[in-house]
This record gives sequence, structure tokens and C-alpha cells, in this order.
Amino acid sequence: MADQIKSKKGLLKAYATCSEEVQDYFEHLPSLVEDYPLHVCLAYAFSRLELGQNMALYCGVVKLHRVHTDIAGRAVNSHHMTRQGYVDLYRRVFGFDLPKQAREDLKTAEDTRDDVMHGKATSPERIRNAIARVVEYADAANDQLHSKHGLKPFGPLRGFKGRATSLEKSTSRWVVKGMGFDLS
Repeated sequence: MADQIKSKKGLLKAYATCSEEVQDYFEHLPSLVEDYPLHVCLAYAFSRLELGQNMALYCGVVKLHRVHTDIAGRAVNSHHMTRQGYVDLYRRVFGFDLPKQAREDLKTAEDTRDDVMHGKATSPERIRNAIARVVEYADAANDQLHSKHGLKPFGPLRGFKGRATSLEKSTSRWVVKGMGFDLS
């Protein structure tokens, strides 16, 4: 498990150790930490996390499997995503698992998020640590996907696809269905 965050200053320090892309991706986090209650910061962190996870799947489907961008966008946006469902789709799209330690640390953050969102008593320390685990997870996911496929879903996506030609829409539909996406 990563270092424990004992203060807001420590949380900002953990944020500052992340890559520039991840800092830019979670750009509002420092001002939120300074000006708002921690549960607001946690909601922001998880909102951005889930957007980045969806972008990871979208980028993988488009770049690696050459799925047409319209079909890929529809598949990712219409698919009912669960936590385990994301892990399974990630493995199918990329051919490998999420970074193990980052995923384990994220599970504790998800438990904290669930408690906060369901009105359970949660300590500020747990919330600070959950936020830190989210940005660390984003950094680890970016590192893994960049080293293997040149992707950084928690960052700018300009030019991620390259010049590869996409499949026809009809073929793209079958590819995403085969990976387990719903095309409702």
C-alpha cells in the first residue's frame, strides 16, 4: 500500500509527485482541496477517474482494434459499467491486466467513496488517502498503457490513433460486441 496521507498538505504533495499529464487531468484538485470539504474533492476525483477509465477503453478499442470512432464512442458510452466489468473489459481490450498494486490500492479508495456517497461516517484521513490512491492509480494506468501502446488516457488524447484506417461501421459493431460491450 502507498504512503498514508496525514494532512491536506500531504495530499497536495502526493498530487505533485504525479506526472504532469495526471496533474493536468486532475487540474482542479489543488484548489478544491484548499477551498472545499474533502467529500467534494473525492467526488471530483472519482468523476475524473471514471471518465479516464472510459477513455482508456475507447482509445484501446479505436487504436488497437481499429474500431470506427462512432461505434467505439457509442459502445463505451452506452455500456453499463461496473467495477469488475471494467477490469474484465480492460483485459479483453488490451490483453493484460491493470497494474496489480494500483488496482488493490484503488479498491480501498472505492470502499471509502461508497461510504461517503451512501452517507456513512468516514474520517478525513480515509478520504484524503482515497483521493491520493485515485491520482496514483491514474499515473500507474498511464505508465502501463503508454509503455505498451503509447496511450495516456489520463491526459491529452491528441493523435492517439495515428493514421491507421478504421474498420467499416458494420464490422466495428461485431468487434465491440465480441469484446463484450453492449450496443443498446
